[in-house]
Amino acid sequence: MKNILCNFLILMMVLPVVITAQNDWLISAEPSESQPYYGITSANGMIGLISSPNPFEVKEVVLAGAYDLYGRGRVSNFLKSFNLLNAQIAIDGSQIQKNNIQNFKQSLDMRNGSFTTTFNHKGKANISYTYYALRNMPFTVLMNVSIEAISDIDVSAASKMEAPDALRDVQNYYNEIDRPHTTISLLTSSAKSPTGKIDMCASNSFIFKEPHGNEPRIIHEMWDNAMHLMKFNKKIKAGEQYEFSIVGSSITSAHHSDPLNEAERLTIIAKLEGAERLLLKHNLAWNKLWESDIEIYGDEVVQKEVRSMLYHLYSFVRAESPYSISPMGLSGLGYNGHVFWDTELWMFPALLVMNADLAKSLINYRFDRLEMAKKNAFTKGYRGAMFPWESADSGAEETPVWALSGPFEHHITACVGIAAWNYFAVSRDTTWLKTKGWPLLEQTADFWASRVERKGPKQYEINNVVAADEWAENVNNNAFTNAAAITNLQFAAKAAKILNIPVNKDWEVVAANIPIFKMENGVTREHDSYNGEPIKQADVNLLAYPLKIVSTPAQILKDLDYYSTRVPDEGTPAMTQSVFSLLYARLGDETKAYKFFLEAFQPNLLPPFNVIAETKGGTNPYFATGAGGVLQAVLMGFGGLEITDNGLKQIQSVLPKHWEKLVLKGIGPDKKTYTIKNN
Repeated sequence: MKNILCNFLILMMVLPVVITAQNDWLISAEPSESQPYYGITSANGMIGLISSPNPFEVKEVVLAGAYDLYGRGRVSNFLKSFNLLNAQIAIDGSQIQKNNIQNFKQSLDMRNGSFTTTFNHKGKANISYTYYALRNMPFTVLMNVSIEAISDIDVSAASKMEAPDALRDVQNYYNEIDRPHTTISLLTSSAKSPTGKIDMCASNSFIFKEPHGNEPRIIHEMWDNAMHLMKFNKKIKAGEQYEFSIVGSSITSAHHSDPLNEAERLTIIAKLEGAERLLLKHNLAWNKLWESDIEIYGDEVVQKEVRSMLYHLYSFVRAESPYSISPMGLSGLGYNGHVFWDTELWMFPALLVMNADLAKSLINYRFDRLEMAKKNAFTKGYRGAMFPWESADSGAEETPVWALSGPFEHHITACVGIAAWNYFAVSRDTTWLKTKGWPLLEQTADFWASRVERKGPKQYEINNVVAADEWAENVNNNAFTNAAAITNLQFAAKAAKILNIPVNKDWEVVAANIPIFKMENGVTREHDSYNGEPIKQADVNLLAYPLKIVSTPAQILKDLDYYSTRVPDEGTPAMTQSVFSLLYARLGDETKAYKFFLEAFQPNLLPPFNVIAETKGGTNPYFATGAGGVLQAVLMGFGGLEITDNGLKQIQSVLPKHWEKLVLKGIGPDKKTYTIKNN
């Protein structure tokens, strides 16, 4: 009876907090040769595992914060880590491969970020394996393997450690730690990054269920410098099921001063914790995240897509991390793993209202690089802090020189300042505002006060910029840049008043004299020389949301109706239509709101898991920026949430007609639930 009670309590601890249909949480596929395959990511905010269509293979392992100068653009790039979960299994001497298995199925369970693959091998065995980027251990991963014998079989199972091509000076190690109660076999590798700047290390070990002394005997094989393995053999009788696990850790000298030993220490800890205890803690951590969720009633397809977007943002960020999130998160090497305005304007607001602890790590990343931003401003002849368009580890400018966005897309600095204020507005954390928020706001405001060209009243111009609409290069008085600068200056003044710091009067003068221009038809003009050209990204419409510089419904609608017809059908990023959707929802136009909502992601979904590409017809998932935009359309558009100077409030909006209701759970610091019903 005691064991039954303990098992029941453990089960209750690991069950998901959110109880909805199982189908809402599983993203399933049956990959085939006739369909392209774009992997889906299991991640914990530090390490990302990208799926593969090949059995027992992980396509890539990506570590946050691991950069080196190599490859494209003469700038820092994300590094792939050692592939520490690839396995190699043979049954009766037949190596399991894609061409000799049947009933191949894969699924991601969003409740706990687990990725499961199942198949049958030649009618002899049913095989299943599930891997996890452990939420409770940021640098550690786990894979559980189950082999159900249909007939008597001989199994040879190996864990491989493989080095990606970019790493050099690979060193491979194998050792065993013997204790009376356990034997720990460690398969370990280390290497230098391309320039030698970083040491990359990884280690893994088997976890067996047999009592100590009865475990399979481990054999180590060195194949070449790029790969070595450890393996064991096992006979399984018909009808029996055999289970084992592989646990491993990967870490670099960017994360720890002694990465080789630390990788092995982390693996030893995980090995002796055991798979069940690791998963218990992992599931509890995911349950905590899912206390904040979005539930859509009356649209099962959209429910799953929206939850997938929230899952990916949760996966790509972790609380108290020193790193931020790139447009592609931990799904690969897209955009070199750099951090853009995508973070502060597109992903940060959704995370801020859903889980402020995750958002806090993103804005703290900017504070930690404030001194470098001040140096950047100095070299350009400005005061204050000028944040780089592309940021990596150091906070220096990392944009390739052929991209004019690096020298000229200055609105990123305002986006950082605005995010700092919004974090305070939602969290009401005055201590954070004083120690970190205020320095960010003060220095970014000082930048704009020095950046403007003072030509007279209402003529404090901001010239020679790349607009938020990046097809507009080296233009003057870009609407979004000017409006974001105004907002940044105003927020800095508000922060000073809250902290009883004398307000810099020049900030108020500058903010009052930066112009926002209109065309003859009354539409807000994107920049001085704009004359109706196609636009790549939302620009003018951002003045209504999130900046609130354009506030009257008539002007919002005028700008919206005009610029929503200026976006081409192809070649533009996914987040633009989400702004149109959000604004039409707030204006009460359900039809257009839902139309643009679907256009923001449906044409960008790629098989077999519906991962989001950056553009319609694009092939570079996962575009976390687009996911952030769509989530804002749900939260701040259909849900009517609004970030104000005094915290979150709800304003009037509309739902799509066929949605029965929208439930926003765990919102804000008080973890409120908002329920919006269709009349």
